[in-house]
Amino acid sequence: MDETEFWELIDATREAAEGDAEDQADLLVERLMQLDPDVVVDFARHFEARYNRSYLWDLWGAASVLLNGASDDAFDYFRCWLIGQGREVFEGGIHDPDHLAELLEDFDDEVDGDGEDLGYAADEAYEQLTGAETPDLGLPAPPREPLGTPFDLEDESALAERFPRLWSRFRDQ
Repeated sequence: MDETEFWELIDATREAAEGDAEDQADLLVERLMQLDPDVVVDFARHFEARYNRSYLWDLWGAASVLLNGASDDAFDYFRCWLIGQGREVFEGGIHDPDHLAELLEDFDDEVDGDGEDLGYAADEAYEQLTGAETPDLGLPAPPREPLGTPFDLEDESALAERFPRLWSRFRDQ
């Protein structure tokens, strides 16, 4: 599976699930189970590489604005959800997290931002196909700390200053 096929599968399942991350994860498992196990591993490798790449202080700050606070776990699930939003939203959010204010049509912190199940879809499909756990993906170890400059994620004035478009659209209401 190449990068284009990875994003096509993400887009197709998101559209079919009408934006519901849990439904998208279920559809993703179903679609992955129609593929060869080696291709499922390729998908997992693509997903994990993007997940690791998104471990950024600025993206964590943006998640804190959108989610009205983001613990370690909430940020992990947010990164899975962001991948599930497709290439344009994911890459835009990585490049400029404040740009998510324009890239996201809507965001409801009660239902959006939690893509935990998306993070396990490839593992679940692989296990159902083979009866075994997903093998080592051969990727570099994930960063121990987020990349970028650390800042206080609980300082609302700092978040508003650092992410003015997100703050204005989703928090300053």
